[in-house]
Amino acid sequence: MTKDELRVELERQEQRYKDVYGGEVTTYAAQPEPERKPWRKRASLLDQAFQQELQKMEKDLKDEPSTED
Repeated sequence: MTKDELRVELERQEQRYKDVYGGEVTTYAAQPEPERKPWRKRASLLDQAFQQELQKMEKDLKDEPSTED
């Protein structure tokens, strides 16, 4: 069934509904597709361990007393 055939069939059903049941047909605009969020890679165990090591190193640098002359 092509789009044109489908449109004709829906129009026929709409007209039949109006004639037989005396009903009212409300048509709505198509809903927009939801926006796709960018795909993000999940951190692996190695990535997590690397981040923890970086945090440890940053903390150690902050904890060390500065020895500037």
